[in-house]
Amino acid sequence: MSDALAANWTGEFERIVAKCLAHARRQFVDIEPAFPRECARVLDAIGAVYGFDSQARGMNDEQRLLFHQQQSGPVVAALRVWLDEQMKERLVEPNSSLGGAFAYLLKHWEGLTKFLTVAGAPLDNNLCERALKLAVLNRKNALFYKTERGASTGDCLMSIIKTCALNHVNVWEYLLALVRNERLVGRDPTQWLPWNYAAAPPSERREQAA
Repeated sequence: MSDALAANWTGEFERIVAKCLAHARRQFVDIEPAFPRECARVLDAIGAVYGFDSQARGMNDEQRLLFHQQQSGPVVAALRVWLDEQMKERLVEPNSSLGGAFAYLLKHWEGLTKFLTVAGAPLDNNLCERALKLAVLNRKNALFYKTERGASTGDCLMSIIKTCALNHVNVWEYLLALVRNERLVGRDPTQWLPWNYAAAPPSERREQAA
């Protein structure tokens, strides 16, 4: 799952290619003031797909695939027919920003609609991009560390913070528990990894943190 940038893809191994629908949507959001009617048609269709995906939460991959085929399938098919008509009848200038956005959709249509053919295929790459955002911010902040050791410590803390978030652990409480139980952590670090810490009974955790 990625956007359509060629550098993100390699032919070295067999893969199922899914393209990020959010990237395609963003192109129409950016030009909507100039082409409100046309962009609304596309954005409404994409919005409907996201709405159906929200309704599919809690379903397994096969159930979600069937649900999208039944609900999103007709919406996507109608959008494709409309896009083809716009381009074939030259209702859109190919060299305009709108024409470019249309061309992007049509060129990457198979990857952008993979959620209709492959069970478990996501709509977009937003989950990974949100995870990477913390690393990007840390990289910017690292410019202001006085030493490499300080920057390395910052990297470790960033990793711990993100790992705690993924395991639904309160970062502040977790870091305090590590400091207060330094000796116990040193004896058996694996028991204090965020996922093990999260699995410990609350009473046991309070005793450890005391």
